[in-house]
Amino acid sequence: MTTKVGFIGTGNMGAAIIRGLAGNDSINLLGSDLNKTALNALAEETGLIQCETPRDLARESDFIVLAVKPQHAPAVLEEIAPELNESKCIISIAAGLTVQKLKESCENRCPVVRVMPNTPALVNAGVFAVCIDDSHLSEEQANFTREMFTPLGDVYVLAENQFDTFTGVIGSGPAYVFYFIEAMIESAVELGLPREQATAMVQKLFEGSTKLAQESKFHVSQLREMVTSPGGTTVKALVHLDRTATRANIIDAVRKSYERSVELGKK
Repeated sequence: MTTKVGFIGTGNMGAAIIRGLAGNDSINLLGSDLNKTALNALAEETGLIQCETPRDLARESDFIVLAVKPQHAPAVLEEIAPELNESKCIISIAAGLTVQKLKESCENRCPVVRVMPNTPALVNAGVFAVCIDDSHLSEEQANFTREMFTPLGDVYVLAENQFDTFTGVIGSGPAYVFYFIEAMIESAVELGLPREQATAMVQKLFEGSTKLAQESKFHVSQLREMVTSPGGTTVKALVHLDRTATRANIIDAVRKSYERSVELGKK
């Protein structure tokens, strides 16, 4: 028996999930998007079935992935509500929309799952938070939702009250990493390395350091200490970072993202 999974919105994240599910013989993929050209190209690539409207898609799907901008989600849910029932399930990746707001927007007609991805899912290295708090979810629906994201990265089941923290640290996290990568590249260029070489070197630095952190038996603090010889070059740099409160600024920045996520959820 095949499960029909429909995507309302097939932009970057929606398309990434679709590509991750393509080739699974137990799933039929459907999609609806205002950008018909891009939707047609994605259909040719993945075998996705195109639907003319979100309501058409909701009628045919067992799981409906809401992959639109948060401000557009309530109108979309209102449009598809007549096609919903308890045998269907909404999976929302729209940031800031709580389970309660999602259920209200679809008139409590079906169970709802809230998911927060991050952009490395585009290369099958994402981190996903999945909220299955809705008491109307069946065990089969909850299990399917957890499993459908595993081809794209690691999946963590979190209570909804942990989602704002996840957003601040993990959802926004790739931007912090890219920001630091960018700064490292600029420092190398400023000190005389060609930009192309600097970019390749810094990217490999992050790849290798992450791999070491994942595979080593040592805590990251110990790994940092291994590079930090007394009176050496590294300790000079680290002392400067401490004197300029870099660690505290990172913690404060994550809190700012967290607070904004909380604020969006109240709107």
